[in-house]
Formats: sequence, C-alpha cells, structure tokens
Amino acid sequence: MTQKVEILDTTLRDGEQTSGVSFAVQEKLMIARLLLEELQVDRIEVGSARVSEGEYEAVKKIAGWARQRGLINRIEVLGFVDGSTSLNWIRNAGCRVINLLCKGSYKHCTIQLKKTPEQHIADILLVLKNAEDMGIDVNIYLEDWSNGMQDSPEYVYQMMDALCKTNIKRFMLPDTLGILNPYQTTEFFQKMVSRYPAVHFDFHAHNDYDLAVANVMAAVRVGAKGVHVTINGLGERAGNAPLSSVMAVLTDQLKVSTSVNLKNLYSSSRTVESYSGIRIPPNRPVIGDNVFTQVAGVHADGDSKDNLYCNDLIPERFGRTREYALGKTSGKANIRLNLEALGLELDEESMKKVTERIIELGDKKELVTQEDLPYIISDVLKHDSKEIKVCLLSYFLSLAHGLKPIASLKIEINGTSYEESASGDGQYDAFVRALRSIYKRLNRKFPMLLNYAVSIPPGGRTDAFVQTVITWEHEGKEFRTRGLDGDQTEAAIKATIKMLNIIEDTNRLV
Repeated sequence: MTQKVEILDTTLRDGEQTSGVSFAVQEKLMIARLLLEELQVDRIEVGSARVSEGEYEAVKKIAGWARQRGLINRIEVLGFVDGSTSLNWIRNAGCRVINLLCKGSYKHCTIQLKKTPEQHIADILLVLKNAEDMGIDVNIYLEDWSNGMQDSPEYVYQMMDALCKTNIKRFMLPDTLGILNPYQTTEFFQKMVSRYPAVHFDFHAHNDYDLAVANVMAAVRVGAKGVHVTINGLGERAGNAPLSSVMAVLTDQLKVSTSVNLKNLYSSSRTVESYSGIRIPPNRPVIGDNVFTQVAGVHADGDSKDNLYCNDLIPERFGRTREYALGKTSGKANIRLNLEALGLELDEESMKKVTERIIELGDKKELVTQEDLPYIISDVLKHDSKEIKVCLLSYFLSLAHGLKPIASLKIEINGTSYEESASGDGQYDAFVRALRSIYKRLNRKFPMLLNYAVSIPPGGRTDAFVQTVITWEHEGKEFRTRGLDGDQTEAAIKATIKMLNIIEDTNRLV
C-alpha cells in the first residue's frame, strides 16, 4: 500500500514571521481558501493565540468560513502552555484545534521557562485537561526538538513518556533553528519512531542550511506521518520547507501519496508572492520563472528527439508549460520551436541569419523573447521600411511642474503618416493616448495594456539600460513585448512599437 503523508501548511502562521510580511485579514482568508480548496492540503495553521486583535479577527473570519464548508477541523492555531488563556482565545475565535507550544530541549525548559521538566509536564497536563473539557483537540510542538535530541535526549524521552498516552493527536517535531542535516534527521527520527511506534509524528523543518527539503525527505523515509511547509518557503530567517519542492520530492523521489493538487501549485505561489511582496527567485524549483526554460540549443534539439533532456518534473503537472529561451547559446532547435509556437516557418538560409542575430543580441545581454522573433526576422532579412507596417517617425514629450505631461507624435501606418497630440498622467500615458486617438480615427482596435514592469537587466549598474516589459491583450490573446533603452519612457515606447508591428500581420514578416 502506498504511504500517505499529511501536509500541514503554516504560511499564515510561521510564514507570516518572514521579515516584512504581514497579511491583511482578507488576504489571510484568500490564502486559506487557496490552501484548502484549490491545493487541498490536509491542515493549515492560521495564526497564534494572544498575538493581537488583528490576528484574532483574521482567525475568526477564517474559522467562520471553514465552519460553513465543513472544514473547521482542518484549521489549527498555535497556543501556549498558559492554563486556559490560549484555549479560551482559540475557542472564542471559533476554532477547535490547538497546536500547543511546549519545550523540546532541556535548555529551553530550564533557561527560558526557568522550570524543571516535572513542572513543565504538570503545566502541559493541565492544559490537556482544560482542552478536553472545552472539546478542543490538541497537537503538541516540542520546540527545539532537534537540539533536544542532540544535547539532551533523555529530556525528550522524559517528555514523551509522560505525554504519549494522553489525548494528544500529533507530536510535531521541529528543527526550530534549522541545524539538522539528513543523516541526523534520519537518526533522530528513527529513535523516536522506534521508541514510540503508535505515535503520529509530524516534522517541521527550517532552511538555515538550505537542507529543509532534504530533511523532510529523510524524516518521511523513516516514518514521519506528516510534514509542515509554507508556500514559497516563507518563514523567519531562511524560511521553512517550500510546499512546491516538498511535493515534487515526496511524489517523485519517495513515491508517497498526498492530497495536494499539483496543478494549482504555480498559480497559488504567484498569489502568495503578490500578497507577501517576497519575489520568487527565478531559479526556484517547480515555481521559478526559469526552471522550465531550456536555454542551450542542444537541449531543445534533444527535447524534439524523444524528450532526451526532460526529467519527471514535467511542467504540465504543475500547471505550466516548457519554454525555449533565445540567447547566445541558442541553436536552430530553440529558434525553430519558438517559431512553431508562433505558427511561422523559415528556410535554412534565413534560419542561419536569424540565429546569428540572436547570438549577437545575447552577447550584449539583451533578452530576446518569442514575441520579438517576427520583429528580428524582419530586421535580419533586410525588409525595407515600406514593409515595416508601423514606423515611429518622430515624437516629442514634455514635462513641466504643475502641468500634465504632453506627447506629440508622428507615426506611419501602412505607408500613411498620422500626427496626434495628447496629455496624460505621465509621459508614456500621454504617448499611448495619442496613439489610441490615431487608431480610433482609423476605426482600429488598440490592444489593452495588462501589465507594465520595469527592471535593470542582470549585472546592471546605475548607468545600465532599463528594460520595460509590457503585457498586452489583443483579440483574446495575451503577449509581451520588451524595450531596452537608457530611458524608461523610451524603452516603453520601443516595446509599444514592437507590439503594433506584431499585431499588424505577423505572418507577413516571413
């Protein structure tokens, strides 16, 4: 029978301890819905008792939503060994599960709490009795368990011996300071599972040595029945084990089953990226921008020959698609696959010229996208200006204090020149308004601007080019164009003219 592992997501509790991250109440509710309904994780930890009034309101709202959908038993709240104070907070918020924070190392017990192990155990037993009277289920964190197993295992066993036959549902073993490696995780977890075979153990990893995912894998291999994760690896210091990577490892490397819907991982990660303000690194496994992008031409060639350069991490599993980058290491195979995606074809001589041009651009560190290809093809094959359907002949931008920016432009469309002026909220906005006026005069639909992003290319300095990436929607299709220039507005204008040429007649360019 395939091993089943529970997934607890703590983005809304431990993840919110990321420096600079604070979710609004409505954002917390949206993330809870993503986790339970779209990702279908087993349990979520949504906050900490007694933190603030805002935390109480967020937990209460999530609990109300979960109760309506029959999910309230999958909502968990961190609580403390404080008699009934945390329990009352959790009950009043509408929740039924407390994750009780206890001390898992002798040092934490005696130095932080200034109590003997016997006193701490007595305090815990009182909370357990109060929880049972209130109808609240209890899971228990043995905080600093990894150091406890390393420095004072007899203390850990004393705690377990006193508590393993109580009404505690799960014992959650944290590597609180992220000190473990997979060998230690295997050793310590095996000792716990061997000594207490009837107990449900969760593992809670931190990523201080970049070993959180490896430690999760080690714990599951030797008997962990649940693991704790966060979306995008959020969490204090170096963060927690990221849900996306953990799912890939559990599914592909250990062949265990979970309840998580992999196809919604990417979209959920992007939502949390937006809410948290913490950008996903482009090389982050599974969810990074670059991880399903082949750059080397030999890889693209291999992919077209029985997927020679593919592994089990097929992008479609995670709601994504494979892409083929264009740059100095691109070969004909990369370019051909991008052309096929656009429905274009080139003869061998033309393909050679286009490849040389893309390599030249790559040497200059310019980014070349699939949407740039028709424009590059036109340039490389030396079409004269009358075959470029949209050409910006001249423009003038003005900016004065207290006045709206003004743009005046002269543009040629299909051999006919047009002039227009407009004001706007910014120089680029004024430029686009002037363009829209011309297209309206021609009874032509002007694409909708969906997103506008500005960045300095990698390796850039204060005098670097500015890259503007604009996402457009035209006739139900989305595409992006990029402009590169020393001035942000001019880079945006270049991206806009690229867009206008693309929508005129892409197939004409070949």
